[in-house]
Amino acid sequence: MALTGIQIYKLLPQTNCKECGFPTCLAFAMKLAAKQVELAKCPYVSEESAAQLAEASAPPVRPITIKSNGHEVKGGNEVVMFRHNKRFFSPPGLFVRVYDDQSAEDIKAKAKPVADYVVDYVGMDLSMGGIAVQARGGDFGAAVKAVREVNSLPLILIGSPDEIKSGLEGLGDDDIPLLCSATAENWEQMAALAKEHNAPLAVEAGNIDDMAALVEKLEGKELTDFVLSPKQRTMIGTLTANTTMRRMALKENYRQLGFPIINFPGDAGDPSRELTLAMQAIGKYSSFIVLDHFDPAVAYSLLVLRANIYTDPQEPIQVTPGIYEINDPGPDDPFLVTTNFSITYFSVANEVESMGLPAWLLVTDSEGMSVLTAWAAGKFDAEIIAKDAKRFNAAEKVTKKRIVLPGHTAVLSGELEEELPDWEVKVGPKEAVDLPAYLKEAI
Repeated sequence: MALTGIQIYKLLPQTNCKECGFPTCLAFAMKLAAKQVELAKCPYVSEESAAQLAEASAPPVRPITIKSNGHEVKGGNEVVMFRHNKRFFSPPGLFVRVYDDQSAEDIKAKAKPVADYVVDYVGMDLSMGGIAVQARGGDFGAAVKAVREVNSLPLILIGSPDEIKSGLEGLGDDDIPLLCSATAENWEQMAALAKEHNAPLAVEAGNIDDMAALVEKLEGKELTDFVLSPKQRTMIGTLTANTTMRRMALKENYRQLGFPIINFPGDAGDPSRELTLAMQAIGKYSSFIVLDHFDPAVAYSLLVLRANIYTDPQEPIQVTPGIYEINDPGPDDPFLVTTNFSITYFSVANEVESMGLPAWLLVTDSEGMSVLTAWAAGKFDAEIIAKDAKRFNAAEKVTKKRIVLPGHTAVLSGELEEELPDWEVKVGPKEAVDLPAYLKEAI
């Protein structure tokens, strides 16, 4: 049973040292009871107390990892229902399903583009999670082998215990797949298989009570790593099941439901409906999402949605402040100025780069804020711009010293001329899309 804040407080050193980031040990204890901090933040807790507090400090949704050849997909480790309360930690993995009754050539043709797909989004490489191999009356072991010839990403193996066993025989020692799924009929055989291969086990049931009861039985077999697989496949059914299980885990500390969730949008059949269900799964607590169709455009939309939902809302995506070169600029090319908010940076850089125009880009340290937000907060002003221009030795890059302010901050031009008297200060357009025309006509 989870400990209360007062019970946790009694086990802490009660020194109020503030090194944990909280003003008192009691405040830290209350956060620990709410699963909003980790016990490791307390530097003086005794080993004996730490052992007693292990349950209180553990995340309410157990972290599960499946991996292969240096690739990992992590699920769980979540502590809040809504990301504005804290953040979500484990972005869901997107898996594409193949079937064992398909030919080896068809399996490879579907699995290889999944392995090769990597796309850049505001400085982040987005990629697929892996491949799900499902039994459908064919040669399961051969299907897994065909996947492995072209794809080294993590696997989800879906089938009967005997079928999954044949697939496991072709995997390496560093493969830890997800075995799917233990049911009321086969749970003992699946438990033995998961224990033998030290692999996490998906648990499938038609309702919450049956799910919890099945997890409890499997725990009796000395297993600890589970993924919850609700049988519901409709929009409302999936939403209800996912939300109920996550709420029970986080709000009620219901241990048997404190595990990641797997959903199967691919069962919808229709690609457009599959996309809708996948979007819902990303937004509503799924850790492993199995699709039947792979299209780069659809994958991009889902991965970008995932990136936005799983970004820490209190820490904007940032690029490193400094001087960036666009299209191999020379000493006569201008300096453009922007903030280190990733979307702002890439908007400017992509517009200029796509037109083949050379320019220097001075990215100032604005704590990840956009131009107008940073200006309003006092994080983007003439003094800061001049300071960063000097800090990064901008004057050494050019002989013709021209610096271009974003159009929305034209008010800074006079002050910047005072801060950088040797530079010609210009005011650029308000929108990044207008930069190419401005550079051609005004520079």
